[in-house]
Amino acid sequence: GYGHTVPLSDGGKAFCIIYSVIGIPFTLLFLTAVVQRIIVYVTRRPVLYFHIRWGFSKQVVAIIHAIVLGFITISCFFLIPAAIFSVLEDDWNFLESFYFCFISLSTIGLGDYVPGEGYNQKFREMYKIGITCYLLLGLIAMLVVLETFCELHELKKFRKLFYVKKDKEEDQQHIMEHDQLSFSSISDHAASMKDDQKTNEPFVTSQSPTSNDSSLNN
Repeated sequence: GYGHTVPLSDGGKAFCIIYSVIGIPFTLLFLTAVVQRIIVYVTRRPVLYFHIRWGFSKQVVAIIHAIVLGFITISCFFLIPAAIFSVLEDDWNFLESFYFCFISLSTIGLGDYVPGEGYNQKFREMYKIGITCYLLLGLIAMLVVLETFCELHELKKFRKLFYVKKDKEEDQQHIMEHDQLSFSSISDHAASMKDDQKTNEPFVTSQSPTSNDSSLNN
């Protein structure tokens, strides 16, 4: 938020908090869903096409594609809009216009530069709507470029340097302890089953050998 239009009443502030709590997650979900669908057609399929059709290395094609996509995004959403803003805004030069584009698309939004604030500006409503569309499309393009760079194999290897590595000896020790516990529990369970079988067996009296001999003699 740039901070030029703010709620003043307590009810407006409470509504703004509730609206932000609900709206921000839905906005993030919407942007994530859109970016995941766009990146299939903008990044993954072109890289796979050049890799299969022309036989180039997939990693090299991915790097070149990411650089080209980043250059196109910077040109279409930073350099060209900055030149347009420097013409439409009387008090802005190219550096201030580029600064506004960067601060806005990076979601910082300091609010020190806001376009369309002049009352004598022509087509002010249409100008505001165009700026809103530009910010939405620019934010999606920035997320697509970031996701494209995050899928690079070299960047994935660089990110693995910050992962917490598990010790293999500790993992093997945990596995052995788990196996020992499971084996001991199985043996205890089998012993208890044997004891139960012994207690449940019917009681049978054994005949003495003398009685058997006497029966045979008769």
